[in-house]
Order: sequence, then C-alpha cells, then structure tokens
Amino acid sequence: MPGDGAPDSKRHAPATLRNRDAIVVVLRDWLPATGSVLEVASGSGEHAVHFAAAFPHLDWQPSDPDPAGMISIAAYRAEAGLANIAPPVAVDAASDVWPVDRAEAILCINMVHISPWEATLGLFAGAARLLAPGAPLILYGPYVEPDVPTAESNLAFDASLRSRDGAWGLRDTSAVKAAAANAGFVFAERRPMPANNLMLLFRRT
Repeated sequence: MPGDGAPDSKRHAPATLRNRDAIVVVLRDWLPATGSVLEVASGSGEHAVHFAAAFPHLDWQPSDPDPAGMISIAAYRAEAGLANIAPPVAVDAASDVWPVDRAEAILCINMVHISPWEATLGLFAGAARLLAPGAPLILYGPYVEPDVPTAESNLAFDASLRSRDGAWGLRDTSAVKAAAANAGFVFAERRPMPANNLMLLFRRT
C-alpha cells in the first residue's frame, strides 16, 4: 500500500513474488520487441527488476510518486545491476506533466484501485501524450465486471480499501473502458489472472 514500509530501505510486497511470473507470460504477448517501457506506480521496485531481467531487449523505466518508493526502487535497481533498467523517476499519474517524453509501452500494476479515480484518468491522459498509435497500455489488478460475479475476496478487499480511503476501491471495467475511449484508446484484450485479478490491454488509436 502507498505509504507502507520503512522510508530508508527496500520495501517488500509479497504479492509481487506470487504474480510476477504470471504477468511475464502475458507481457510476452503484449509488449513490443524493443523500445522503452514506462512502468507507472512501480511501488517497491520488485516487479521492475524482475521484468527488466525477463525482457533484456526492452529498456525499463520505473516510476512512483512516493519518495520512499523511489528509494526502494533505486535500491533494488542497484542490487540487480541490470543495464536496461533506468533510475526511477517521480510520476504522479494524476498530473498533466510527466518527466518522460516518450515510451513504446506503458504498464501499470495495482494502482487503479489504490488511488483516486483522478489518477486513472490522468494515467490515460498521460499515456495518450507519450504513446504512438497502436502502442500498448497494460493494466493489472482486481476489477468489478458487469454481469460477472465478483469474488468474495475481492468484495472484502474493496471494503477494506474504502475504509482506509474513501477515494480508493475496485473500479468497474466499463468505467475504465469509457475513460480509455475518451482519452483515445481502444480496448483490445482481457486476460484472467490468478487470485481474481485481470490484465487489460488498451491500444492508442
């Protein structure tokens, strides 16, 4: 969660160890062969170093709005010693100014439900500024889907999130798709993932 963990050390998010390889399988189908991937809301940085190792022909750009998260990302990057992972940059998804001017793909894991809705709208707006037509924006996390029963564990998670911050909570995929369309993206594919998560692929029109 944002704000969790010691501010001067590497953070550890247990879910990264459980989901990272399943995510890699999907990314192999959706990411371009070469270029730069901007990861928005990299969190601890554990995903970033794992994905940079899995995709040596891609340049990985981690980012996070939290200074403590930036410290953790930098520590994992230094430990990994990989040439294709850049120093983290501060990106607030809701801002209309990002310190990145281009990317061939954007990945965002577990941010949409742990941030205000404005962050999701800003994510699509920022991606529209950076990505060329056809380039992918990839989301991962738990969602609510119309006409699909929501798992009890996800309902409990949603209630927990909203009790912690009223602006957080699982988003309806129809609302996410509408926001994407308004920003110039077309919904391309849905992949079910372990633990009642989804990966959603959008492409810049």
